[in-house]
Amino acid sequence: MTIDLVVELLTEVFYTVMIVLLPVLGISLVVGILLSIFQAATSIQEMTLTFVPKIVITALTIILLLPFIADKVITMSIKIFTMFETVVK
Repeated sequence: MTIDLVVELLTEVFYTVMIVLLPVLGISLVVGILLSIFQAATSIQEMTLTFVPKIVITALTIILLLPFIADKVITMSIKIFTMFETVVK
């Protein structure tokens, strides 16, 4: 296993992780910003007001994106196992 192969594999893995996580993190960020603006406009400083909607919307996003996430992770796993099989021979 050469350094070039390891670098290529790690690059693909990090890219896949970013592709899987960015939609969920992006939705959480947007919801957090909108709730912060709402809190600042109404002077409501309740901690659960930000926590509960963010958790619910993040969970819904994960559930809706689960087929996409599973496809990316399964594809990457198959690629890694195929590459492992090639390197071992």
